[in-house]
Amino acid sequence: METKTNNRSDAASFEPEIFGWLEALLFASGDGLTTKALSGVVGLNEKETEAYLKALSESYQSVRHGLRLVRTAGVWQLSTKPSLYPVLTKWKQLDKGHGLSRAAFETLAIVAYKQPVTRVDIEAIRGVASSSSIHVLLDRELIAEAGRKDAPGRPFYYKTTPAFLKSLDIEDLSELPDFDSFKQKEQQKDSAAEDES
Repeated sequence: METKTNNRSDAASFEPEIFGWLEALLFASGDGLTTKALSGVVGLNEKETEAYLKALSESYQSVRHGLRLVRTAGVWQLSTKPSLYPVLTKWKQLDKGHGLSRAAFETLAIVAYKQPVTRVDIEAIRGVASSSSIHVLLDRELIAEAGRKDAPGRPFYYKTTPAFLKSLDIEDLSELPDFDSFKQKEQQKDSAAEDES
């Protein structure tokens, strides 16, 4: 991306594509990013990036949007609007009766065997975005935050919880099956499912 150097004093001077870049970065980051981190990626100075972020935050004020852009302790993050709490609560209650999706199960297995891990670590292993799976596991209290990594954006580490151990009827993580044999069994299940279809 080429560096942008125009002065962004009014909305007319904003480049629309940069809003998309910032929004995508914030969505993909999950845990949020600092102005400095964002400016380094989009090729703007921090003052210009800040102007874009403030304008983006204002654009989310419309009732048409379910998200908002907030800055907490210097970190910008997308989150749901507090006014939508009743709708989200209703959805969570409906969702609790269902089992874990394959994506959530894969994410849980990675946390169990590799903990403590960050969302980026999980996504590097899975090869796909995992924020929604992490949120499901946090909501079901199968995983928990385990501090922050000393890295840009200060991402959360995740670990399993006592509820996870209870769900498997095991006392501690040493009772988990060996990872290689677990992986081999999962691959055999996948092969059998492909043969049946």
